[in-house]
Amino acid sequence: MSTFNFAELSPDLILDAIESTGLRVDSGLLALNSYENRVYQFIANESERYVVKFYRPKRWSKAQLLEEHQFAIELAEHEVPLVAPLTFSGNSLLEYQDYYFALYPSVGGRQFEVDNLDQLEWMGRFIGRIHQVARGNSFEFRPAFTVNDYLHLPAKELQQGELVPQQLQLAFFTILNQVVEEAANCFSASNAIRLHGDCHPGNILWRDGPTFVDLDDCRSGPAIQDLWMMLSGDRHQQLLQMDTLVSAYEEYTDFDHNELRLIEPLRAMRMVHYMAWLNKRWQDPAFPQAFPWFASDKYWEQQILALKEQLSALREPPLKLMP
Repeated sequence: MSTFNFAELSPDLILDAIESTGLRVDSGLLALNSYENRVYQFIANESERYVVKFYRPKRWSKAQLLEEHQFAIELAEHEVPLVAPLTFSGNSLLEYQDYYFALYPSVGGRQFEVDNLDQLEWMGRFIGRIHQVARGNSFEFRPAFTVNDYLHLPAKELQQGELVPQQLQLAFFTILNQVVEEAANCFSASNAIRLHGDCHPGNILWRDGPTFVDLDDCRSGPAIQDLWMMLSGDRHQQLLQMDTLVSAYEEYTDFDHNELRLIEPLRAMRMVHYMAWLNKRWQDPAFPQAFPWFASDKYWEQQILALKEQLSALREPPLKLMP
């Protein structure tokens, strides 16, 4: 595939790709909320619901995609509630006209409640189970969380882009560079393990407990990366939430409390990486349609304020749980 987008991914191609597996599509294609890839729900063989994911060309190598699938299947085999890809003739990663794709069973559920301590306890327990399995092996091809990938390169991407309004560039890049420097100095991940990588509430379905979806961003990194996005509210609330998560997590595997100091650097890395991701994908027609505010002055003014708040957070003492 010579392009980085989905220009050739027509409805006919999608249907032909699905039916190349032997499934008979008995419904239309319902587009699901995904921008990095293209994801559709459909009914096949009269009653079974499936989800098909077409991977963005040239984003991940075949070896990296296979490693994602192997991790998902390994977790499912250990009875971790994670939606793993289906296999056809022993293959989970499928290919049709140069597009890589995968099929999954369709699962339902609602988003879990981040301020519900009972549900957070469940989350801590199951993330502990994920990491218990994850520590048994390591990624060979998937990358790790690094300051270069999540701070330096994204900052360069933003500087080379054209979406930051001219009159805001000095203020924006001044605070951006300060946040990048502070976060880079605070971040280190010596005990990297295999991670879900993007364990936010949108990737968790709740129905009598959590079901994890979407390992598309799985990487190696510190365990805290799969926990900190569960936090919400003020510092006191976050302390209570983290204590609940860690107590349940430690039922299955050890937690290094020194990693609490990485929460704010990781938050800064996510902020910078997200802005650069939108900037990099802006030529994909789906992005201006889904994120029209990204090109507005108001958005960049808000980011200047958010980065100032994040710089202050980086300079505060990290969360510390009671022994």
